[in-house]
Amino acid sequence: MIGKLQDKVALITGSDSGIGQATAIAFANEGADIVITYHTHPDTAATTRAAVEAAGRRALVVHVDVSDEQDVAQLFARALATFGTVDILVNDAGIDASGTEVAEMTTEVWDRSIKTNLYGYFFCCREFIRIRKQAGGGGKLINVTSVHEEIPRAGAADYDAAKGAIRNLTRTLTLELAPLKINVNNIAPGMVLTPFNQEAIDDPKKLEEQVQSIPLKRAAQPEEIAALAVFLASKDADYVTGSTYVMDGGLMQNLGQGA
Repeated sequence: MIGKLQDKVALITGSDSGIGQATAIAFANEGADIVITYHTHPDTAATTRAAVEAAGRRALVVHVDVSDEQDVAQLFARALATFGTVDILVNDAGIDASGTEVAEMTTEVWDRSIKTNLYGYFFCCREFIRIRKQAGGGGKLINVTSVHEEIPRAGAADYDAAKGAIRNLTRTLTLELAPLKINVNNIAPGMVLTPFNQEAIDDPKKLEEQVQSIPLKRAAQPEEIAALAVFLASKDADYVTGSTYVMDGGLMQNLGQGA
């Protein structure tokens, strides 16, 4: 059966775990070759590679620090050398909030979040756009953000600021890249059972407590987010650009309740 992404090449940052890993596997199952990236977990990157190859697709595994401009440039150069092009970019590499309020936050903590969560996306978008321009246009760009692009948390200014900035980066790129027929969208998940929520994964009681604020009373599985990414990367979504898709079990609808 021909998949929705047959013979496409997708580069997915943070594809060694969580949403990125699930997306890499889902894309491979739909016929795409995958550039897998990792920062600190080569073993899980190898697991992702095995799953991609089990789906009958090719995989390239690259260690990268997305906050490093030269590292990102080398990542895309390796992708081109291996596959000849990159048709789809999914930005998912990032770090969680520091849990530090602004008055106590060091510049180093702030910089680490902004460099990884925002500059990393910018560096990857820029390289991807240059490749697509040389290819004559076309392609799909998906930025994974968070509900916290819009709703704040105390102790998360570093993370919230970066995710809000990515949302506007996505919107700006929508306007800039429409003439090139490059679709640009972002997915904003709520609570997902990834390593960001490892404590809840390991402790069912903690998970039960945390999901009480979610109308559907559960967290998402990474595969659910990946299924939306497949749609956005496919021809079915050729008329979709500039959109934010919130997947949060209704969490954001709680705003203002009980006030």
